[in-house]
Amino acid sequence: MTPIPSTPGCAGRRREAPVAWVPAVDLWFVTRWQDVERVATDHETFTAELADSPLDRSFGSPTILTVDGEVHMELRKSLDAKYRPRAVAGYIDDLIGPLVEERIAALRGRDRAELMADYFEPISVLSLGRVLGLGDLPAGTLRSWFNRLSDGATNFEKDPRKQARSDSAAREIDQHVGALMTRLATSPDDGTISHMLHTAMPPGRCRAQEFVMPSFKVLLLGGMQEPGHGAASAVAGLLASPEQAAAVRADLEEMAPRAVEEGLRWMAPIGTQTRQTTREIELAGVTLPAGAPVAAVVASASRDEEHFDDPDTFDVFREGRNQHAAFGFGRHFCTGHAFARHQMRLAVRGLLEAFPGIRLDPGAPPVFRGWEFRAPRNLDVLLR
Repeated sequence: MTPIPSTPGCAGRRREAPVAWVPAVDLWFVTRWQDVERVATDHETFTAELADSPLDRSFGSPTILTVDGEVHMELRKSLDAKYRPRAVAGYIDDLIGPLVEERIAALRGRDRAELMADYFEPISVLSLGRVLGLGDLPAGTLRSWFNRLSDGATNFEKDPRKQARSDSAAREIDQHVGALMTRLATSPDDGTISHMLHTAMPPGRCRAQEFVMPSFKVLLLGGMQEPGHGAASAVAGLLASPEQAAAVRADLEEMAPRAVEEGLRWMAPIGTQTRQTTREIELAGVTLPAGAPVAAVVASASRDEEHFDDPDTFDVFREGRNQHAAFGFGRHFCTGHAFARHQMRLAVRGLLEAFPGIRLDPGAPPVFRGWEFRAPRNLDVLLR
């Protein structure tokens, strides 16, 4: 298959300028695996607390991604009850299975489909909506929130039009979820929102809405985007290689998880972990001043030629299948990684089981776009 770039321009940067200033987004890009890992794990030198973060500007503060120390640990603690791997394993099949079956039933009898809109994104947003406690909301509302929130989260250039779209979504979420939080403060349930308010709190007390709402928006954005888009990229890679697709179909129990992990490596759905230097530091021969904003480009790390053989090729037989940077590194490693992995596995497996003749539509090949959020804009397939 034809190699598809991960983050545009990163292969050249890894070779020639692995640490480089990118004026368009006012960030230092760090692109090699060893340097990306250093930035994300050296918490004394590279802090998550940014002076000017588009996440804080768009979602409020504190967010789980832009704080360190006790506040960060408090926010992670509020999510543990629903997203620890053992907890996820206890409910994920019952949550995702019916959604996969519903979307497959809607595709049966059709000759073709566009899987982003018809399959992967609806499963992703509806499954997250249900585990969050927003099961009353339709997929269209959740997808709209995701698309507009992503404008704000990536608005490094401070485009007022992007900011306005994000702000409109934030206001809708504040109104709808704020009312729900008020109810859950005195009548908790088992949804994520309720756990964010109550888990590990003293009896009779709960966290303030203002404290958890910014991180709820982060969870809403990342949890809707990463599983659906990561699964779509994995299927795009598989269907472009009939030999690999056949191998996965022949042993779905073993090979579907391998396809998921390779898809996450090959086309990381979230591009960066952003940090700020606490002091002057030399990295890859470049001196970064104190207070410098730094993007550790995890999408580029997962394509590093020094770390992977033939990294631009989707290869489900690749050794070291769990070695990728898609969920980040360090204390800010993705809280929902187990939820995302299981959702992707079930969606990919269900699709391949239901449609043994599925293949890419040669008249509409997938087009990948985005640098901070990267995925196929379309995934057109022939179903029979």
